[in-house]
Amino acid sequence: MSEWAETLSPPGVGGSPAASASAARRVVGEFLGSTLLTAIVVGSGIAAQRLSPNDTGLQLLENAFATALGLAVLILVFSPLSGAHFNPVVSLVDALLGHRGWGEVVRYIPSQVVGCIVGAMLANLMFGEPAVTWSTTERLSAPHLLAEAVATAGLVLVIFALAHTGRSALAAPAVGAYIGAAYFFTSSASFANPAITIGRMVTDSFAGIAPGSAGGYIAAQLVGAAIGWGCVRLLFPRDQTEFHPEVGAPTRA
Repeated sequence: MSEWAETLSPPGVGGSPAASASAARRVVGEFLGSTLLTAIVVGSGIAAQRLSPNDTGLQLLENAFATALGLAVLILVFSPLSGAHFNPVVSLVDALLGHRGWGEVVRYIPSQVVGCIVGAMLANLMFGEPAVTWSTTERLSAPHLLAEAVATAGLVLVIFALAHTGRSALAAPAVGAYIGAAYFFTSSASFANPAITIGRMVTDSFAGIAPGSAGGYIAAQLVGAAIGWGCVRLLFPRDQTEFHPEVGAPTRA
């Protein structure tokens, strides 16, 4: 979701003060992006609940529209800094495909999780709610878990198919559009992100998920990430030159 050629030799390797500062900035970028993304998701959910209290369909539309736009903007802002993952499964697949070192993934994931929790708390406070209100919305069912696996696999496929065909510049609108659409074509409303699943536990609002349902969602998201990774390896191998050579598709793994 950024300049993927740069992620093959990630900054921060070598131990120089400048490299260390750069690594720190990337971690902060992931934290801030995750915080803002969750504030958008949860805040727009609370607003939708209050603006359209008797129309669940309209609430979902308002929540999806705000999320799609906000996510696209955040990717544009943070992708030059950290890659704008905001999502542990994206960071994991990024490393599995050889784009990023595992050490950086280990730093990214805690910042994403903490950022998502802080973002949900911030959204609660902005709407006059207690910072933490544990969700009572049970979402655990077989259709929901299937939907989360499908949503996450699709997200991984969108991101890395673009990266492997030299079209990373399209990631922001494409990912925003995909997530906005997935709010409607999945029964789970497409969390597709373990960190934001954890964050959404602390808001008893339209966007919340009960803690008892979160573990199943995260497991389904990891399965979806594995499926998406497999699809990318099969369909868009990085050692191929057949994909959009006119825009400089990568030519090696």
